[in-house]
Amino acid sequence: MADFEKMKAQMAEGKGFIAALDQSGGSTPKALKLYGVTEDMYDGETAMFDEIHAMRTRIITAPDFTSDKVIGAILFERTMRGTIEGKPVSQVLWEDNGIVPFLKIDKGLEDEADGVQLMKPNPGLEALLKDAEGFGVFGTKERSVIHEANSDGIAAVVAQQFEVGRTVLSCGLVPILEPEVNIKSSTKAEAEAMLKDEIAKHLDTLEDGQDIMLKLSIPTEAGLYDNLADHPRVIRVVALSGGYSTDEACEKLAKQPKMIASFSRALSEGLSKQQSDEEFNAALGSNIDKIYQASI
Repeated sequence: MADFEKMKAQMAEGKGFIAALDQSGGSTPKALKLYGVTEDMYDGETAMFDEIHAMRTRIITAPDFTSDKVIGAILFERTMRGTIEGKPVSQVLWEDNGIVPFLKIDKGLEDEADGVQLMKPNPGLEALLKDAEGFGVFGTKERSVIHEANSDGIAAVVAQQFEVGRTVLSCGLVPILEPEVNIKSSTKAEAEAMLKDEIAKHLDTLEDGQDIMLKLSIPTEAGLYDNLADHPRVIRVVALSGGYSTDEACEKLAKQPKMIASFSRALSEGLSKQQSDEEFNAALGSNIDKIYQASI
């Protein structure tokens, strides 16, 4: 990819945050409801995805959605294959806005076992990665969830994340590994300490050039993941909002000097289809500014 090194430098050193625009499947109706679009306002899956695409288009084309504060954006597969004013979305992000495009690649979560939810099997992954490269996508994101401090479960989650990450690397893209720790877990701090150690072990098995990113819940202990951020194989450590409100997520993130935001719900909080463009852009601009300040 012609701009790969330029994108990589922006991810490593850019000031700002990554917008997560990748709600999919079961989370789409919830995201639309928060946006003021209830299930009786669309008929069927195609109409539902048209509504969420319209919402994402409105965000991406808003005046404050530029690389001044937003350095990357994670897309859902349908969004990557969609267009804005006739141009592929990833092209609009990078060529028009200077924002690095990523793709969500996981197919959802398995049922909970050993206190965690692994990713479901992903048989068409390599074909999808080839398509993503064709669209000019820089990297990918894959999510699993840790619900409790269970060493076997956490070891399984991290092993699976790195296994999928190596497939992504072999296809010329940069993986964002996302082993999320549930913010409501009664053993959150203990789970995070285990997760950090497990990730560190796997990082040491990567070779030169096998560079990754990490997307982690904002840890209970300030600076917990600083040593992961400093690892030579880690381009950046980003934080998910995990259900915190925008203000709460930003307040917690500000205590983590080596993490930047990759927020979804906190980015779109307070946005509604019924708002005028002026109201929508003002609300989005306010969220972008709060998240940017917490990230720098």
